[in-house]
Amino acid sequence: MLSSRLLTVVLLLVLVSASVVLGVRFRNYSLPGNQQGYEPVQPIAFSHRLHAGDLQIACIYCHSGADRSRHAGIPASSLCMNCHRLVTASPDAMLQEVQQARQAGRPPQPVISPELVKLYDSLGLDEKMQPDPAKKLRPIPWVKVHNLPDFSCFDHRPHVRAGVECQECHGPVQTMERVRQVEDLSMGWCVNCHREKGIAGVDGKKVKPSTDCAACHY
Repeated sequence: MLSSRLLTVVLLLVLVSASVVLGVRFRNYSLPGNQQGYEPVQPIAFSHRLHAGDLQIACIYCHSGADRSRHAGIPASSLCMNCHRLVTASPDAMLQEVQQARQAGRPPQPVISPELVKLYDSLGLDEKMQPDPAKKLRPIPWVKVHNLPDFSCFDHRPHVRAGVECQECHGPVQTMERVRQVEDLSMGWCVNCHREKGIAGVDGKKVKPSTDCAACHY
């Protein structure tokens, strides 16, 4: 009898312990795509606050695939060079170098941001922004922030063409130093948005977003 009670107590303790462990594990578990708050460190500290906010560069300039492809796309390094062939550091850093050079009675030296050095290295460029045969071209391993499960298919084209602002899904990107996932991107969130836009429209324009399963699962 004693051994039977002891075994029961031991089993109960094991069950309680297992429940606690599983509870902790499942508390941090998220469904596929539901990575709300995900904010990975990127290989280059690209500031959306500076580019999209302060400089007001349109999202479509860098993510040019958004209106003609399912995927918005990550801009090629060569696109960055449209500006950063000339802009090699922040205005503050460049001004500081001019002031220091003036005080020292010497010509100003080129100032290159450590983050932009990574860009130039990926393109195999030397200090004069020319291709360096000794350097290999290598892609920048950007980390994707907004990930959907394989069984769902999101197409940027109809959303952009309907006039849906990028911030509707991606949050106030123009205020972010590092991009994070703001919404949970769950099926319910998408369906509710389709229902609401079907009633209220988009920017005063009537739209008919589908709530059919095949619209996103095909």
